[in-house]
Amino acid sequence: MTPTAGDTSASRPATTTAGDASASLSPTTAPPGEIGAPLPPTTRRDASASVPRTTPQPVTPPALAPAFRPPRLREGDVVAVVSPSSPADAARTEAGVALLRSWGLTVQVMPHALAVDPRLPYLAGTDAQRAEDFTAAWLDPDVRAVFCTRGGYGAQRFVDLVDWDSLRGAEPKVLVGFSDATTLHQAVASRLGVVTLHGPMIGGERFLASSSAKERLRATLFAPESQQVLERAGAHPLVGAAASGNGWGTVAGVTTGGCLALLATGVGTPHSLPGARGGLLLLEDVDRPVPAVDMLLTQLRRTGWLDGAAGVALGSWEGCGPTTTVEAVVTAALAPLGLPTVGELGFGHGPDPLTVALGVEAELDVERARLELATPPLAPR
Repeated sequence: MTPTAGDTSASRPATTTAGDASASLSPTTAPPGEIGAPLPPTTRRDASASVPRTTPQPVTPPALAPAFRPPRLREGDVVAVVSPSSPADAARTEAGVALLRSWGLTVQVMPHALAVDPRLPYLAGTDAQRAEDFTAAWLDPDVRAVFCTRGGYGAQRFVDLVDWDSLRGAEPKVLVGFSDATTLHQAVASRLGVVTLHGPMIGGERFLASSSAKERLRATLFAPESQQVLERAGAHPLVGAAASGNGWGTVAGVTTGGCLALLATGVGTPHSLPGARGGLLLLEDVDRPVPAVDMLLTQLRRTGWLDGAAGVALGSWEGCGPTTTVEAVVTAALAPLGLPTVGELGFGHGPDPLTVALGVEAELDVERARLELATPPLAPR
């Protein structure tokens, strides 16, 4: 029979009727070489056997090395004021600027230091504006130091917008701040390799009311050799060095750390240190319930970020519960690591906070509950 126009039955294989799936899917119904035909025995492949199965090995980060020390300040130096996180209080910022000027410094308040993001009012301007202010301050060859007005939240949002390669080519300068500025401390350490100061925010209410905190910060900036020994009444040993013959011992390392929540949430990000190996870890936080403190410490431990750390110095735990309870949680969470630990060293959100350099070789004397820097935190000029 000769097919007529429109009759395609002779030009294609017979098909099954609707519902008869078994015939169309059977590998024996198609001629060799066509879809549905069985593969020759020599071409069959066992995917599970052909792909080697290996367990990824963890990468051990290098031990922390001392960072480059920026120059100390002198009267007449230019410094910049930025708001990297939440909106600054105008009156307190003005008081902080006046204090810096009373120290003989020329102060540049960056354009968005008092800004508020209209869409997200918990931020001091948009992410781009905060990144712009920080970058401009760091790249300005006249600026010797960058001071943060306050903490809150926001540094993690803009840190990826900063051109760190361009900042690496600028003259190193002093960064001062704590709390949310922990993100910036980590970024400056990991991307620029520069010592920073875990110190008060110039627009902080407690800082402005504390003569001792002001004097500690001023002395660290202008006469850093006078601030190499850090101790505080009430500081005490919590965990001794296992290898120590006297029960408490002394351990050495490079200072690092800051606010617990920012350290834990920064692990694995491009602008955080890969770990605290060889470091003396400074830890503090504010308004964090005890279970959250436990969770964040456990997170740091489980990620391996704390592996190889030399010791721990605890600062204030304002609003986190009774100090003894927090310290018990810290020592329990870090017990598998056996880290020598000192409590209540006095940096952070509490009253009369100390200024502590990050990125400097130091010795933690557990028995005497004090931290001694091997060199002044800022270099001579």
